[in-house]
Amino acid sequence: MRSPAFYPLVGLIVVTVCMIFASDKFLTPANLENIARQVSINAIIAVGMTCVILTGGIDLSVGPVMALSGTLTAALLVAGVPGPIAIMAGLLLGAAFGIGNGIFVAYLKMPPIIVTLATMGIARGLGLMYTNGYPVSGLPEWFSFFGRGEFLGIQIPILAMVLVYIAAFILLQHTPIGRYIYAIGGNEEAVRLSGVRAPRYKLLVYGISGLTAAVAGLLLTSRLMSGQPNAGVSFELDAIAAVVLGGAAIAGGRGAILGTLVGAMLLGVLNNGLNLMSVSPYVQSVIKGAIILLAIFVSRKHHNR
Repeated sequence: MRSPAFYPLVGLIVVTVCMIFASDKFLTPANLENIARQVSINAIIAVGMTCVILTGGIDLSVGPVMALSGTLTAALLVAGVPGPIAIMAGLLLGAAFGIGNGIFVAYLKMPPIIVTLATMGIARGLGLMYTNGYPVSGLPEWFSFFGRGEFLGIQIPILAMVLVYIAAFILLQHTPIGRYIYAIGGNEEAVRLSGVRAPRYKLLVYGISGLTAAVAGLLLTSRLMSGQPNAGVSFELDAIAAVVLGGAAIAGGRGAILGTLVGAMLLGVLNNGLNLMSVSPYVQSVIKGAIILLAIFVSRKHHNR
Protein backbone atom coordinates (compact mmCIF):
# COMPACT_ATOMS: atom_id res chain seq x y z
CA MET A 1 0.00 0.00 0.00
CA ARG A 2 1.43 3.36 -1.03
CA SER A 3 2.18 6.06 1.53
CA PRO A 4 -0.37 8.93 1.77
CA ALA A 5 2.47 11.22 0.63
CA PHE A 6 3.01 9.34 -2.66
CA TYR A 7 0.39 11.05 -4.79
CA PRO A 8 1.15 14.56 -3.43
CA LEU A 9 4.83 13.98 -4.23
CA VAL A 10 3.96 12.98 -7.78
CA GLY A 11 1.81 16.11 -8.05
CA LEU A 12 4.65 18.30 -6.75
CA ILE A 13 7.06 16.85 -9.31
CA VAL A 14 4.58 17.36 -12.16
CA VAL A 15 3.79 20.95 -11.18
CA THR A 16 7.49 21.75 -10.70
CA VAL A 17 8.39 20.41 -14.16
CA CYS A 18 5.55 22.43 -15.69
CA MET A 19 6.76 25.62 -13.98
CA ILE A 20 10.34 25.02 -15.12
CA PHE A 21 9.19 24.98 -18.75
CA ALA A 22 6.73 27.85 -18.23
CA SER A 23 9.24 30.34 -16.78
CA ASP A 24 13.01 30.58 -17.10
CA LYS A 25 13.11 32.45 -13.77
CA PHE A 26 11.62 29.58 -11.78
CA LEU A 27 14.72 27.41 -11.36
CA THR A 28 17.06 30.19 -10.24
CA PRO A 29 18.61 29.74 -6.75
CA ALA A 30 17.14 33.04 -5.55
CA ASN A 31 13.62 32.02 -6.58
CA LEU A 32 13.88 28.55 -5.04
CA GLU A 33 15.03 30.09 -1.76
CA ASN A 34 12.16 32.55 -2.01
CA ILE A 35 9.68 29.68 -2.42
CA ALA A 36 11.07 27.87 0.63
CA ARG A 37 10.88 31.02 2.75
CA GLN A 38 7.31 31.76 1.66
CA VAL A 39 6.24 28.16 2.22
CA SER A 40 7.70 28.04 5.73
CA ILE A 41 4.93 30.11 7.35
CA ASN A 42 2.05 28.09 5.92
CA ALA A 43 3.92 24.82 6.43
CA ILE A 44 4.43 25.49 10.15
CA ILE A 45 0.74 26.35 10.64
CA ALA A 46 -0.14 23.19 8.70
CA VAL A 47 1.69 21.02 11.26
CA GLY A 48 -0.81 21.92 13.95
CA MET A 49 -3.66 21.64 11.46
CA THR A 50 -2.50 18.12 10.57
CA CYS A 51 -2.66 17.02 14.20
CA VAL A 52 -6.18 18.44 14.54
CA ILE A 53 -7.47 16.92 11.29
CA LEU A 54 -6.03 13.52 12.20
CA THR A 55 -8.44 13.47 15.16
CA GLY A 56 -11.35 14.38 12.90
CA GLY A 57 -11.40 18.05 13.91
CA ILE A 58 -10.70 21.38 12.24
CA ASP A 59 -9.19 24.69 13.38
CA LEU A 60 -10.33 27.82 11.56
CA SER A 61 -8.79 30.19 14.11
CA VAL A 62 -5.12 29.75 13.18
CA GLY A 63 -4.85 32.83 10.94
CA PRO A 64 -6.18 35.36 13.49
CA VAL A 65 -4.33 33.61 16.33
CA MET A 66 -1.12 33.95 14.33
CA ALA A 67 -1.79 37.68 13.83
CA LEU A 68 -2.74 38.26 17.48
CA SER A 69 0.31 36.43 18.83
CA GLY A 70 2.67 38.33 16.55
CA THR A 71 1.02 41.65 17.37
CA LEU A 72 1.27 41.04 21.12
CA THR A 73 4.96 40.18 20.83
CA ALA A 74 5.58 43.33 18.77
CA ALA A 75 3.67 45.56 21.19
CA LEU A 76 5.55 44.19 24.21
CA LEU A 77 8.90 44.70 22.50
CA VAL A 78 8.01 48.29 21.61
CA ALA A 79 6.95 48.85 25.23
CA GLY A 80 10.43 47.80 26.39
CA VAL A 81 9.63 44.32 27.70
CA PRO A 82 12.72 42.03 27.53
CA GLY A 83 12.86 40.01 24.32
CA PRO A 84 12.57 36.49 25.79
CA ILE A 85 9.53 37.49 27.87
CA ALA A 86 7.80 39.17 24.91
CA ILE A 87 8.41 36.19 22.64
CA MET A 88 7.26 33.71 25.29
CA ALA A 89 4.10 35.76 25.88
CA GLY A 90 3.21 35.59 22.20
CA LEU A 91 3.78 31.83 22.05
CA LEU A 92 1.81 31.22 25.25
CA LEU A 93 -1.08 33.29 23.94
CA GLY A 94 -1.28 31.13 20.83
CA ALA A 95 -1.15 27.94 22.88
CA ALA A 96 -3.81 29.31 25.24
CA PHE A 97 -6.20 29.96 22.35
CA GLY A 98 -5.59 26.43 21.11
CA ILE A 99 -6.21 24.93 24.54
CA GLY A 100 -9.38 27.00 24.81
CA ASN A 101 -10.57 25.50 21.52
CA GLY A 102 -9.69 22.06 22.84
CA ILE A 103 -11.71 22.53 26.02
CA PHE A 104 -14.85 23.45 24.08
CA VAL A 105 -14.39 20.64 21.55
CA ALA A 106 -13.08 17.81 23.76
CA TYR A 107 -14.83 18.39 27.06
CA LEU A 108 -17.94 20.42 26.18
CA LYS A 109 -18.55 18.35 23.03
CA MET A 110 -19.12 21.35 20.78
CA PRO A 111 -18.59 21.08 16.98
CA PRO A 112 -14.99 22.04 16.08
CA ILE A 113 -16.01 24.12 13.06
CA ILE A 114 -18.36 26.26 15.18
CA VAL A 115 -15.94 26.65 18.08
CA THR A 116 -12.97 27.66 15.95
CA LEU A 117 -15.13 29.93 13.76
CA ALA A 118 -16.11 31.77 16.94
CA THR A 119 -12.55 31.99 18.29
CA MET A 120 -11.40 33.11 14.85
CA GLY A 121 -13.60 36.19 15.26
CA ILE A 122 -12.55 36.68 18.87
CA ALA A 123 -8.82 36.56 18.07
CA ARG A 124 -9.20 38.92 15.10
CA GLY A 125 -11.30 41.34 17.14
CA LEU A 126 -8.88 41.35 20.09
CA GLY A 127 -5.96 42.14 17.80
CA LEU A 128 -7.80 45.06 16.19
CA MET A 129 -9.02 46.35 19.56
CA TYR A 130 -5.54 46.18 21.06
CA THR A 131 -3.98 48.18 18.23
CA ASN A 132 -7.00 50.22 17.11
CA GLY A 133 -6.48 48.61 13.75
CA TYR A 134 -2.99 50.08 13.24
CA PRO A 135 0.23 48.10 12.71
CA VAL A 136 2.73 48.05 15.57
CA SER A 137 6.09 49.39 14.35
CA GLY A 138 9.37 50.50 15.87
CA LEU A 139 10.61 47.01 16.81
CA PRO A 140 14.25 46.60 17.91
CA GLU A 141 16.61 45.72 15.08
CA TRP A 142 17.76 42.42 16.63
CA PHE A 143 14.24 41.02 16.29
CA SER A 144 14.60 40.89 12.49
CA PHE A 145 16.95 37.91 12.91
CA PHE A 146 14.04 35.48 13.28
CA GLY A 147 12.46 36.45 9.97
CA ARG A 148 15.45 37.58 7.90
CA GLY A 149 18.56 36.09 9.52
CA GLU A 150 20.55 33.00 8.60
CA PHE A 151 22.27 30.18 10.46
CA LEU A 152 24.89 28.11 8.62
CA GLY A 153 23.66 29.64 5.37
CA ILE A 154 20.03 28.57 5.98
CA GLN A 155 17.36 31.21 6.51
CA ILE A 156 15.86 31.06 9.99
CA PRO A 157 12.21 30.57 8.85
CA ILE A 158 13.29 27.59 6.73
CA LEU A 159 15.33 26.16 9.60
CA ALA A 160 12.39 26.64 11.97
CA MET A 161 10.13 24.81 9.53
CA VAL A 162 12.53 21.87 9.36
CA LEU A 163 12.82 21.65 13.15
CA VAL A 164 9.03 21.81 13.63
CA TYR A 165 8.51 19.01 11.11
CA ILE A 166 11.15 16.82 12.71
CA ALA A 167 9.47 17.28 16.10
CA ALA A 168 6.02 16.54 14.63
CA PHE A 169 7.30 13.46 12.79
CA ILE A 170 8.77 12.04 16.00
CA LEU A 171 5.58 12.82 17.94
CA LEU A 172 3.19 11.26 15.42
CA GLN A 173 5.25 8.30 14.25
CA HIS A 174 7.33 7.27 17.23
CA THR A 175 5.35 7.95 20.41
CA PRO A 176 2.17 6.51 21.98
CA ILE A 177 0.64 10.00 21.75
CA GLY A 178 0.88 9.84 17.97
CA ARG A 179 -0.80 6.44 17.88
CA TYR A 180 -3.65 7.73 20.05
CA ILE A 181 -4.10 10.77 17.78
CA TYR A 182 -4.48 8.52 14.72
CA ALA A 183 -6.75 6.13 16.63
CA ILE A 184 -9.09 8.91 17.78
CA GLY A 185 -9.61 9.99 14.19
CA GLY A 186 -10.21 6.40 13.11
CA ASN A 187 -12.67 5.38 15.82
CA GLU A 188 -12.96 7.58 18.90
CA GLU A 189 -15.50 5.32 20.60
CA ALA A 190 -13.18 2.31 20.34
CA VAL A 191 -10.37 4.39 21.81
CA ARG A 192 -12.59 5.42 24.71
CA LEU A 193 -13.67 1.83 25.38
CA SER A 194 -10.03 0.75 25.44
CA GLY A 195 -9.45 3.01 28.43
CA VAL A 196 -7.66 5.89 26.69
CA ARG A 197 -8.79 9.36 27.70
CA ALA A 198 -9.49 10.74 24.24
CA PRO A 199 -10.41 14.29 25.37
CA ARG A 200 -6.92 14.73 26.81
CA TYR A 201 -5.33 14.10 23.41
CA LYS A 202 -7.86 16.27 21.62
CA LEU A 203 -6.93 19.08 23.98
CA LEU A 204 -3.28 18.46 23.15
CA VAL A 205 -3.71 18.70 19.35
CA TYR A 206 -5.61 21.98 19.58
CA GLY A 207 -2.91 23.32 21.89
CA ILE A 208 -0.29 22.30 19.31
CA SER A 209 -2.31 24.04 16.59
CA GLY A 210 -2.40 27.28 18.56
CA LEU A 211 1.32 27.04 19.33
CA THR A 212 2.37 26.46 15.71
CA ALA A 213 0.19 29.40 14.66
CA ALA A 214 2.02 31.54 17.24
CA VAL A 215 5.43 30.37 15.97
CA ALA A 216 4.38 31.34 12.44
CA GLY A 217 3.19 34.70 13.76
CA LEU A 218 6.56 35.32 15.41
CA LEU A 219 8.42 34.60 12.16
CA LEU A 220 6.07 36.73 10.04
CA THR A 221 6.21 39.66 12.45
CA SER A 222 9.99 39.47 12.47
CA ARG A 223 10.16 39.37 8.68
CA LEU A 224 7.84 42.38 8.33
CA MET A 225 9.34 44.10 11.41
CA SER A 226 5.79 45.08 12.23
CA GLY A 227 2.89 43.62 14.19
CA GLN A 228 0.00 43.35 11.75
CA PRO A 229 -3.41 42.72 13.39
CA ASN A 230 -4.90 42.05 9.94
CA ALA A 231 -2.27 39.45 8.99
CA GLY A 232 -3.15 35.83 8.38
CA VAL A 233 -6.33 36.33 6.34
CA SER A 234 -7.23 32.98 4.69
CA PHE A 235 -4.11 31.33 6.16
CA GLU A 236 -6.36 28.73 7.76
CA LEU A 237 -7.61 27.76 4.30
CA ASP A 238 -4.06 27.45 2.98
CA ALA A 239 -3.14 25.24 5.95
CA ILE A 240 -6.16 23.00 5.42
CA ALA A 241 -5.34 22.83 1.71
CA ALA A 242 -1.76 21.75 2.49
CA VAL A 243 -3.02 18.96 4.76
CA VAL A 244 -5.59 17.74 2.22
CA LEU A 245 -3.14 17.96 -0.67
CA GLY A 246 -0.73 16.01 1.52
CA GLY A 247 -3.07 13.02 1.44
CA ALA A 248 -4.76 13.31 4.84
CA ALA A 249 -8.38 12.20 5.18
CA ILE A 250 -10.47 15.22 6.17
CA ALA A 251 -12.59 12.91 8.37
CA GLY A 252 -9.49 11.96 10.38
CA GLY A 253 -7.46 8.85 11.11
CA ARG A 254 -5.24 8.91 8.03
CA GLY A 255 -2.43 11.15 6.85
CA ALA A 256 1.28 11.82 7.20
CA ILE A 257 3.21 14.85 8.40
CA LEU A 258 5.64 14.51 5.49
CA GLY A 259 2.65 14.54 3.16
CA THR A 260 1.62 17.86 4.68
CA LEU A 261 5.07 19.29 3.95
CA VAL A 262 4.79 18.11 0.35
CA GLY A 263 1.31 19.64 0.15
CA ALA A 264 2.59 22.98 1.45
CA MET A 265 5.46 22.88 -1.06
CA LEU A 266 3.00 22.08 -3.85
CA LEU A 267 0.94 25.15 -2.96
CA GLY A 268 4.06 27.28 -2.73
CA VAL A 269 5.41 26.15 -6.11
CA LEU A 270 2.01 26.69 -7.70
CA ASN A 271 1.62 30.20 -6.24
CA ASN A 272 5.14 31.19 -7.23
CA GLY A 273 4.90 29.80 -10.75
CA LEU A 274 1.55 31.46 -11.44
CA ASN A 275 2.92 34.78 -10.17
CA LEU A 276 5.95 34.46 -12.44
CA MET A 277 3.57 33.88 -15.36
CA SER A 278 1.58 36.98 -14.31
CA VAL A 279 -1.61 34.99 -13.89
CA SER A 280 -4.45 37.00 -12.35
CA PRO A 281 -5.00 36.38 -8.61
CA TYR A 282 -8.64 35.60 -9.38
CA VAL A 283 -7.64 32.92 -11.84
CA GLN A 284 -5.13 31.58 -9.31
CA SER A 285 -7.93 31.10 -6.77
CA VAL A 286 -9.93 29.09 -9.31
CA ILE A 287 -6.92 26.91 -10.18
CA LYS A 288 -6.04 26.24 -6.54
CA GLY A 289 -9.64 25.43 -5.69
CA ALA A 290 -9.87 22.95 -8.56
CA ILE A 291 -6.62 21.27 -7.51
CA ILE A 292 -7.85 20.92 -3.93
CA LEU A 293 -11.12 19.35 -5.11
CA LEU A 294 -9.13 16.94 -7.27
CA ALA A 295 -6.91 16.06 -4.30
CA ILE A 296 -9.95 15.30 -2.12
CA PHE A 297 -11.44 13.15 -4.90
CA VAL A 298 -8.23 11.16 -5.34
CA SER A 299 -7.85 10.81 -1.57
CA ARG A 300 -11.37 9.39 -1.17
CA LYS A 301 -10.95 6.99 -4.10
CA HIS A 302 -7.65 5.79 -2.62
CA HIS A 303 -9.24 5.41 0.84
CA ASN A 304 -12.22 3.45 -0.55
CA ARG A 305 -9.87 0.99 -2.26
